[in-house]
Amino acid sequence: SNLPANCWSRLHPVNMFNSYSVKFHHSKALTSPYPGSHIERSHVPEDKVGWLTEWKDYNPVEYTAKSVLAGPTWADPQINDEGFSPKFNERDGEVERKSLNGLYVVENGRPRNPAGRTGLTGRGLLGRWGPNHAADPIVTRWKRDGSGNKVAHPVTGKNILQFVAIKRRDCGEWAIPGGMVDPGEKITATLKREFEEEALNSLQKSPEEKAKLEKQLHKLFSQEHFVVYRGYVDDPRNTDNAWMETEAVNYHDETGETMDNLPLEAGDDAGVVKWVDISEKLELYASHSYFIKLVTEKRGAHWSEDRGSEC
Repeated sequence: SNLPANCWSRLHPVNMFNSYSVKFHHSKALTSPYPGSHIERSHVPEDKVGWLTEWKDYNPVEYTAKSVLAGPTWADPQINDEGFSPKFNERDGEVERKSLNGLYVVENGRPRNPAGRTGLTGRGLLGRWGPNHAADPIVTRWKRDGSGNKVAHPVTGKNILQFVAIKRRDCGEWAIPGGMVDPGEKITATLKREFEEEALNSLQKSPEEKAKLEKQLHKLFSQEHFVVYRGYVDDPRNTDNAWMETEAVNYHDETGETMDNLPLEAGDDAGVVKWVDISEKLELYASHSYFIKLVTEKRGAHWSEDRGSEC
């Protein structure tokens, strides 16, 4: 959660791809003015977004936020800084510069956004040149009545699934408790850490309390899980040279016993945390609703009263 503008994150489903043909869609990455600034992007017509379309007069604005240029631990130096020679498309020391979507082009020493032109070069608010990796843990259980029986939706007859949602401090929207992958950290560790920090307030716990939480969570996070989405994120912070990617993973507590004993408590970037019933009526920030819908399909749970939309 190092980046301040998480609530500007927007995702669109990326068309499934293989190593030979990658097709993305981005629209939020054309947002102007750029988030947190008065910087206007150069206008990019829809038919000129793709790099394969020749555009000799393309003249994007250069912008990197002062907060990034100040050199925080989560940010790279400027590309021409002495001693900085990043290894793009590979693991670069502790920093993962590989993209979840395969190889990306590096032009004049700068990585090129695989989804196309954005009207802005530099890094904007993003710390890394190239991919900036995030992780979104979706923790679910079945809704149960006072007797412990699963609760079915009266219209569809499908069981209702619940997930742990946080209300973000910065924008007041409900969301999946996620955040940025730290250097050297595995995605699995990020998923667990972000859930602990945002949904269990682990940063404010004593070592004893934290150890107890760790033991309970280990069971949930070490079991079989479902990767809901992984890849490019259509995000207003994206530039021609820096972009967001995420991996959303579902951890399901089938019996409910593991999560029953965990005291939900908002922490870090979260203002409120609670179990939320899943349905299409949920209004979540970014495209988190899309991720949640994929989870209901996987689990055979209730989503919509309109039977046509469940096909």
